[in-house]
Amino acid sequence: MNLERVPNEEKLNLCRKYYLGESVGSAHDTRLQVAGGDGGFALLPFLWLVNVLWFCREAFLAPAYTEQPQIKSYVQRSAMGLLFWVIVLTTWVTIFQTHRARWGELGDYLSFTIPLGIP
Repeated sequence: MNLERVPNEEKLNLCRKYYLGESVGSAHDTRLQVAGGDGGFALLPFLWLVNVLWFCREAFLAPAYTEQPQIKSYVQRSAMGLLFWVIVLTTWVTIFQTHRARWGELGDYLSFTIPLGIP
């Protein structure tokens, strides 16, 4: 979809839906339906990434229009949420990889595969 052809009100609506993780699509374009209806909690970081990449130009580089401050707000919040999620996930993976062997049975229960050999 080319955002230049979309009305500003529809851009705002689409940006808001990506930010909140709601069903994406409109009466005009049903290709954008997220599989299974809603984006859901598990897909929020991915939707935030798409929101930042897709609407960054509209939020910060396009000539000013009435919906732009709201789009800018959604893009900034999506970027902050994505950054927070990446930090939390990276921290968890680092802690788990470095301490799994020390956790004994708990580390084994949390593992999908148990590595062979000496920890």
